[in-house]
Amino acid sequence: MDPIRNPYAPGAGQRPPELAGRDEQLLAFEVVLERVAKRRPERSLILTGLRGVGKTVLLNALRSSAVRAGWGTGKLEARPDQRLRRPLSSALHTAVRELGHPQDADVAHVLGVIKSFAQRDAGPDAKLRERWNPGIDAPAVRGRADSGDIEIDLVELLSDVGGLAGDIGKGVAIFVDEMQDLGPDDVSALCAACHEISQASLPVIVVGAGLPHLPSVLSASKSYSERLFHYQRIDRLDRTAADRALSAPAKEEDAEFTPDALEAMFAATGGYPYFIQAYGKEVWELAPRSPVTAEDVAVAAPTAQNELAVGFFGSRYDRATPGEREYLRAMADAAEQHAGAETDDPSDESVPTAAVAALLGRTPQSLSTARDTLMKKGLIYSGERGRIAFTVPHFGRYLREQGS
Repeated sequence: MDPIRNPYAPGAGQRPPELAGRDEQLLAFEVVLERVAKRRPERSLILTGLRGVGKTVLLNALRSSAVRAGWGTGKLEARPDQRLRRPLSSALHTAVRELGHPQDADVAHVLGVIKSFAQRDAGPDAKLRERWNPGIDAPAVRGRADSGDIEIDLVELLSDVGGLAGDIGKGVAIFVDEMQDLGPDDVSALCAACHEISQASLPVIVVGAGLPHLPSVLSASKSYSERLFHYQRIDRLDRTAADRALSAPAKEEDAEFTPDALEAMFAATGGYPYFIQAYGKEVWELAPRSPVTAEDVAVAAPTAQNELAVGFFGSRYDRATPGEREYLRAMADAAEQHAGAETDDPSDESVPTAAVAALLGRTPQSLSTARDTLMKKGLIYSGERGRIAFTVPHFGRYLREQGS
């Protein structure tokens, strides 16, 4: 079929042509926006799930909803090697500009507070060239959000930003991707700030997205975090939504899939949104005509698998050292042996760290360095004590195929 009209988009964080299976989250968020703008009590939102389920796509879609509602929005992506002040300052700078507050003096004051918050990273005695300039023309407001205590400063900062939004009956939403990569102090401060602004009924919310263990990261920081946020697990699509993700874009391009082709696609992708887009793209490229058949899916499957092996699985596997790769392969084998539930791929389940160590003939303690490094690299996570799992669906299957 015509490659120029290929509608499928297997890009990292790239919105698919049909955002199927997420209507419930989008509708619920619109209610949150309306309630917060009216100073009604609401919790901030946390999205969790494996890689490839569309967390970033949904995060961006929620941000678009906030923009349409007239809110100020900003987004940042947490990184293990970066503190919160600078990226959050940039996000809030964007949010304040989007608000369109009519009083220039009030806006300038809040921008000055944001600048003061950002520059505190350099320390009070830093030289001019060492001070980061967040692109804000307003002078820094001394004595506000610049104490050096991130928890105190963040509460003051979000209070001022929330007051500005409340003046015009709007709100501010900060979107944080890869939230599990925030440092412990920053996580604690963010939780404390969300708690304070919620108690003050200020129209500010945080929408975070991260891996499945993000709730435990937040809980370890502040015990009340489980009551502070509304948690939503973002999972693979069911059969109906997966079919719609394929069929709706094809219909827009005057093409269709046969029922057998849709069944074959669901079996191949497991309903994971990224896999659906990757297979959809290759099937479209190789199918000679519409309707797409199950035979077309079978022909395109090896090409799609190779693309995933290089771009989705391989790029992550290449980040591991030889010792870490040995640990990953042992995880895959242990998952196959210890799967606790019926699933299309047993390696999607968590496994005991003791089982991995036993396969390697080592003690769990002696493997703690490799395990911790793999967690920092975002390749595995621990949802509960003594158990680990892959952050990438079907990663164990990929590892077993690599070793065969």
